[in-house]
Amino acid sequence: MFSIFDLSLQLNAFPIKKAKSDLEQIIAFSAEEKKQFIENQKQNIVEFHLENNPFYHKLVGSKNYKNWEELPILNKTNLQIPLESRLSKGFSTKNCYINKTSGSSGEPFIFAKDKYTHALTWASNIYRFGWFGIDFNRSFQARFYGIPLDFFGYYKERIKDFLAHRYRFPVFDLSDAVLEKILKKFQTKKFEYLNGYTSSFVLFAKFLRKRKLILKDICPTLKVCMVTSEMLFEDDKNLLETQFGIPIINEYGASELDLIAFQNTQGDWQINSETLFVEILDENNNPVPNGTEGKIVITSLFNKAHPFIRYDIGDIGILDEKSTLDKPILKKLIGRTNDFALLPSGRKSPGLTFYYVTKSIIEDDGNVKEFVIKQLEIDQFEIEYVSETELDLAQIQKIEQAIALYLEPNLHFNFIRKNSLKRTSRGKLKQFTSLL
Repeated sequence: MFSIFDLSLQLNAFPIKKAKSDLEQIIAFSAEEKKQFIENQKQNIVEFHLENNPFYHKLVGSKNYKNWEELPILNKTNLQIPLESRLSKGFSTKNCYINKTSGSSGEPFIFAKDKYTHALTWASNIYRFGWFGIDFNRSFQARFYGIPLDFFGYYKERIKDFLAHRYRFPVFDLSDAVLEKILKKFQTKKFEYLNGYTSSFVLFAKFLRKRKLILKDICPTLKVCMVTSEMLFEDDKNLLETQFGIPIINEYGASELDLIAFQNTQGDWQINSETLFVEILDENNNPVPNGTEGKIVITSLFNKAHPFIRYDIGDIGILDEKSTLDKPILKKLIGRTNDFALLPSGRKSPGLTFYYVTKSIIEDDGNVKEFVIKQLEIDQFEIEYVSETELDLAQIQKIEQAIALYLEPNLHFNFIRKNSLKRTSRGKLKQFTSLL
């Protein structure tokens, strides 16, 4: 098959050939060369943004810094201002890759990557998926993800799916009737791998277990399943391995950064140290010893369009005791769980469905700072939010229209503006909670 995926990136001015070549060189470094590379990239990216990014210069307070540990911790609240005021000189929304974070942390914002950095993200994905015999240009993917339901958004994603050689199963409705239709697709299509939200796969696996079916028996071409975006618990992993009949690979990433960690062929959750620098810090922003939990703070080593330097992603994790600078291993990730919404029609929708609902209130003016959603009754929900100004009637109607589109009509939402939101003992916001 023609390399249509690579070509589509090149045609959109993402230099994938150069990114792949550069990544290969980084991977080939010796341990000592890799350490020097990381230190050089850290220094280069900080100096670049101090010189060319007024937003970052103001955050640091000076164009000079003595050591890495002096640099401020960047958090999502810092980034909830218009994107144009965060871009480096020479970069604009016209010459960058622009996207929104999912809002799964309850703190959404719009971000940018320069086109080379975005190409490096894809090169990183291609490299890691290749560990398991997956080729983005040839391997056929069964994709369990959300999809925009407006006309242009929907068909844009479908075109991207075609170019990426994947078939998408939208996860807004995972009732048994829908899962039955999904199952029939596996009988007729030669999928090589699955990729998508953990909770959606768990629902599908439970559906298969009820019917005493193994997915690989139905679709023998399947090789592997990559789960992402939500916590993978051990009992869920065992369920997936049993009902799918293939290895389950754990992925941890962030759209504004890259793949952060990806389970390697030895079963270790290997951190991406080619394009990122990952630190685990305590509440006072001091590094903790390997084996100790702390907040995950990440630096994008290449992104010149937008600074992600010592960026607190909002997760808690532990580095393995055997981690080294050139080959860090994530021992444990704490957080990123999502409940399901059970709706009056009988539909079950993953908590991540609310990403597509809340897109309608993620505005670039940064008004809505944080939000959490609670299901109180089968048809009663509550949205608590922190904002500079109260949501007006037009905004609420827009949200209600999105809710009817992505979930179902006749759901009742109460909007409550707050000064602050209740967090877990670890300082995390859980975007969706069901009290049923």
